[in-house]
Order: sequence, then C-alpha cells, then structure tokens
Amino acid sequence: MFRRPTFLALALLALCLVTSVAAEPAIGSLGPAPRDSDGRFLNFTGDLPHGSLSVRFPFFLRRIAGSFLDRPGAPDEIANDGAYLRENAEHSTPTVTWVGHSTMLVQMDHVTFLTDPIWSETPSPVSFAGPRRFVPPGVAMQDLPPIDFVVVSHNHYDHLDLPTLVALAKRNPDTRFFVPLENGELLRENGIDNVEELDWGDSIEYEGVRVHCLPAQHWSKRGLDDDREALWSSWAVVGTKRRFYFAGDTGYFDGFAKIAEALGPFDLAAVPIGAYEPVAMMKASHLNPEEAVQAAIDLKARAAVAMHYGTFDLSDEPLHEPPERFRKAAAASPLGEQRGWLLHIGETRKF
Repeated sequence: MFRRPTFLALALLALCLVTSVAAEPAIGSLGPAPRDSDGRFLNFTGDLPHGSLSVRFPFFLRRIAGSFLDRPGAPDEIANDGAYLRENAEHSTPTVTWVGHSTMLVQMDHVTFLTDPIWSETPSPVSFAGPRRFVPPGVAMQDLPPIDFVVVSHNHYDHLDLPTLVALAKRNPDTRFFVPLENGELLRENGIDNVEELDWGDSIEYEGVRVHCLPAQHWSKRGLDDDREALWSSWAVVGTKRRFYFAGDTGYFDGFAKIAEALGPFDLAAVPIGAYEPVAMMKASHLNPEEAVQAAIDLKARAAVAMHYGTFDLSDEPLHEPPERFRKAAAASPLGEQRGWLLHIGETRKF
C-alpha cells in the first residue's frame, strides 16, 4: 500500500535533482574569478588596456585643472528629506532612489540597501584634494532609513569610500557589508567588522533575499602597486517580488547575457553611462551610454536606470552628454522612451 506514495516521492525528488542540475551550469559559469600566476585577479578576457602614457598623463593633468574650473551640465537635484523612505522601510514598496554617482538606495522585498555609497566631497585618499563633487548627495545621511546591507563593487575611491562606510557602520552596527574578495581587510582595519567577502558566482541569503556577487569587466587599484589584488564585481539582489541588478563599474562584455541566463530577467538594472572619454583609456573598463542600453537589453531588464555620471569630475566628456545619449539610445531600443530612466539626484521612483 506504500508503493504509490513512494513512487510519487521519488518522482518529485528526481524532478528537483534535474532542475538543480539544469540550473547549476548557468550559475557556475559566472565564477570563480580567474587569477594570474601572481595571484592577482583577472577578467575573463585577461588584463585590460588603459591607454598609453601619452593618453593618461594629459588626462590626469586635466583632472587636476578640473578641480579649479566650473563645468556646466551637472544633473538636477530635487529635495528628499527621507521621510517616505523611512516609512517605506516598513512597507517595502519597490523603489530606487539616486543619491548620486553610483549610489542607489533600493527598497524591495522588505530590505533596504545601498550600492557603492559615497557621501564624501571628493573620491580621493585625502579629503582636501581629488575630483570635485558637482552635486551634493540626494539624501542626507541622517535622513536615511535603517540600512540592512551595503554592496560595494570595487575599491576605486569613487566606489569604496571609507569615510562613508565607517559612518554607516557607526550609524547602525547591524548593517552588513558585502564586498568582493580581498576587500574585507580594508574595512576591518577601519573598524567595520560586519563584512562578508564573496567571489564571482557566490551568493548569500539575507532576510528572504539572495545577494549574488557577479562578474564585471573592470579592475582594481587603491595604492601604488596593488593593481588587481582585490576583486571587482557587479551584484544582483533577488527576492520573491523583485529582481535588481547593479552593474558597478564595467566595460561591455558577454557576461551580461550570461548573468541574464542564470538570474534574469530583472525588473530593474542600474547601469553606468559616464566616464567613457578618452576612449583609448576608458573603452575596456567603462560603458558608454549606447553600450549601457545594450547591457540592459542583454540582462533582460524591464527597465534600466542610469548612474555613474555627472556627480564627480572623472572624465573628459561634457557633463550633459551621457544622459542625452542614453535617452536617445534607450528610445531607439526595445526599452523605449519609458523604460530608460534618468533620475534627478534625490529622486525616488517605484519599480
């Protein structure tokens, strides 16, 4: 009399195993991150070109000069006192708020998290020098809702801003910090202990959502001789209600389509659209606006929100150009005019 239930149970177990085996190769192809013979991390295509010295040296001179010159075309800012965000932390209507640069505050599936948070005036090892900030953060830190976790894409100063991370950790010791491999020690040395390091293809569960560390085509450097010693990444946060993708800082590569195969489609993808000139220096490691649109399409994103432009003086293109090109490219793509989002700094939008 037990044959039929036993058969059904075995059939269900077999189905689960088949499903697991079918899903595993797609996730497995996303990692781990390769390394060279010295143990330094690599992209799947190897190390990236960064332009000749004749390109890079004048570029850095222009950035120094830019610290003293005005540049028109910075993004508009709208007032955001954080009241809605603090209330929404209880309700979790899916929203994204552009704080500035690559800093997005996302609320979904009853979690609130930040991407590459930077509230500092300069992304620099010293507070009194470095690329200037054109627009202040869209939400004051003291007005933020409780932050459940932070994802950091890599260790460049405009993405891993230690003063901001330390302030967030002091503000709420329960906030967790998810970083790619070999970035944790820097945070711990500065008193941030609630840190998890992940490799490409790794994931971690947090309060009903799964946070995935994923490939990006970029590089890392924070000192004189630490090129590629720490990993870089993109991130996906997958819940039962929404799927969000954060590209971090990246050039265009076939990884976007592979990520979509493993974890897509996404409800919203945050894609960088600035820091693409000079092309000889930036092409391999940064998206231009047209590539950002294509990346969102590769990711099977229902909507794409632009970031990584207009906030700091990081590159040569005019400040107004990236959003104009992104708007035009999105309108001519399957995203259309309505699903390529350009937010004001401080703006909150439901997704």
